[in-house]
Formats: sequence, structure tokens, C-alpha cells
Amino acid sequence: MDFTFTEEQRAAVEAARAVFADVAPDGVPSPALTPGAVADDFDRPLWAKLAASDLIGLVLAEEHGGAGLDTIALCLVLREAARVLARVPLLEHCATAMAVQAHGSPELAAALLPGAGRGMLVLTAAAHGRSGHDPAELAVTARRDGEAWILEGTQTAVPWAHTADWIAVPAHTGEGEAVLALVPRTAGGLALAEQVSTSGERFAELALDGVRVERSHLIEDPQAWERLRQVLTTGTCALALGLGEAVLDMTSRYTGKREQFGFPVATFQAVAVQAADRYIDLRAMEVTLWQAAWRLDAATGGAGGPLPSTGDVAVAKIWASEGVRRVVQTAQHLHGGFGADTDYPLHRYHAWAKQLELQLGPAAAHEEALGDLLAAHPLA
Repeated sequence: MDFTFTEEQRAAVEAARAVFADVAPDGVPSPALTPGAVADDFDRPLWAKLAASDLIGLVLAEEHGGAGLDTIALCLVLREAARVLARVPLLEHCATAMAVQAHGSPELAAALLPGAGRGMLVLTAAAHGRSGHDPAELAVTARRDGEAWILEGTQTAVPWAHTADWIAVPAHTGEGEAVLALVPRTAGGLALAEQVSTSGERFAELALDGVRVERSHLIEDPQAWERLRQVLTTGTCALALGLGEAVLDMTSRYTGKREQFGFPVATFQAVAVQAADRYIDLRAMEVTLWQAAWRLDAATGGAGGPLPSTGDVAVAKIWASEGVRRVVQTAQHLHGGFGADTDYPLHRYHAWAKQLELQLGPAAAHEEALGDLLAAHPLA
């Protein structure tokens, strides 16, 4: 079998590297030194560069002005974005656009996707529920009101909500069905409360009090929310991988120059073994990421036919959640005093890593879910 990336996927990586080449993570204030969020808005100039390079519409079909690529291509670009801690809503935007494209009505697709593909409309998603622990679709109720739907409930920790144009909100109908509503940020009855993430980014708590959503802006297919949730999770694993690789590179450069007893500390066995362990973590994170991304594309009609992806996404989450934490902890240890310096770039990487770990959730919970899945589907 050929496991290499396609020419189109490699071209997307090269375009992303060109766009992110001038992004400097140390140019952003440290969360520890900022009383609130590090900025009110995301990096609009960088967003414009991504749009000019056709990377925002990467996963959209050509009929909507996109490149027609897949989840793997998106994860490749996200990996490059995380290396420089790019402050753009690329994951949430693209994942929401993919859900609209695959499951939304023609009216909804025509209203959102052309603008979303050019970066003129910004999309985000509410994926953390009321508390960050409960299923997101249970935090909001949706009831019919004639030809429209009424949303009631609360969603917490919604990234980029203050500056996005549309927010994808999962909800339940009370009959065990999950729906996905596309809500404009300015909708009546929608209130945003300020929240700040561990990484210092501006989040929001969404309070929906009788928010009215037209029928064409609500996706009743339960697969829409499940697909969006899995793409968001897999994309977060890609961010964790890119961040971890950047941190290990930073650590390698530092330990190669830092001398002790007349020798670079990288030559000491204790240092080399710790770095090697983290390299193994990153390779495990990588292989499970690509497995999950490939399963997602195969499950939606790509090469390989319809295949379940829940288990593969769970395995990727286990490795990403544990791996990114171990990588940054080892990096801080091997940096010595610099690891605790809030003016040194490693501090921002550590804050981002902790935020990604929190978003992915504890590995133990994913292991339990994976065990339940294996029990329900025993191997032949």
C-alpha cells in the first residue's frame, strides 16, 4: 500500500509553510503577563494571507470556490499552524464548513459557503456543552415553532465567538435526536459572556434565550453534529502534534548549545533518553492522527468505503492528550530555568498545550470509551 501523501496534500503543506513562515509566537503577549485575553480578535492579516493562498477553502468543493481536499489535508495545514501558534479559527471554520457542505440544505450552503471559502464569513462551533464535561448536544434544546426552531440553553468555552459571523450550535429535540443549528452572532436572544482560555485566547459563554432559527439554517441529520465533533477532535490532535514537534525542535536546539562540564547537555545520556521518549510520543501521535483522519474520509465516501471512525478518533485522542503534555513537561525540565521564564516562547507553547489537553479531555476517559466500543464490537 502507498502511505505517502498525495501531490495536492503536499502542495497544501508547502502553501501553509509559506504563509506561516513569518509568524513569530514570541511576538504575542504571554497569558501570564496579560490580565485578560491576549487580544480581542484573531490575527486578521494572517487570515487574509490564508485566504489569498486558498487555504481557508481547502476542504470545500470546487462549486463553492474550494480546493475539494479532505480531512487529511486540513490536518496537515493545522499541523503547520500549530508550529507557530497561529491565532486563527482555521479548525473551527473549516470543520463547520465541512458539516454544512455535507449535511446542510442547498439554501444554507449557498448562503454560507462561498463567503466562508474566501474568508469573508467566519464560522465557529460550540462543542463543549454547558460545563465542558457534558455532551454538547444536551446543553441546548431545540423545539419547533411553525417553520422555525427555538433554541434554549447554554454553551461554554466557544472559541472566536465574539468575532465569528456564524456559530454552529448542537442541540437536542427532546426525542433523542441531535440537530445542528447555524446561528448568526447577532441573533436576537443570543448573549455572549466573556471567557479567557488557558492559552490566553478570548472565548465566550453562549446563552441562548428563545433564539429563533429558520428551518433552512438547522440541519436535522444527526450525522452532521457527529461528523463536526469528530473533525474538531481530529483537528485538535493535529494541532497537538504540530505544537509538540515545534517544542521538541526548540528543546533540541537549546540542549545542543547549553553546555555543562564543558559538554553540550544533549550529549548526556539522561537528556538524550528523555528526548528520545518524547520523539516516540510524537511518532505515535502522528500515526494515530493519520489513521483517524483517513477513517473519517473513508467513512464519508472516500477511498476505502464506509468504515467506523469512533475507535480511531478515540485512540488519536489518547495519544494526543497524553503525548502533548509529556512533550512540554520534558521541554520545560530540559530547559532548566528558561522553562519557567514567561518571556521565553516555551511558556506560550506550554499554555497552548495545556489548553489542547483540556479540550481533548483526559486519556483515561477515552480509554474507557474505547473499551466500551471494543466490548460492543468484539474482534472476529
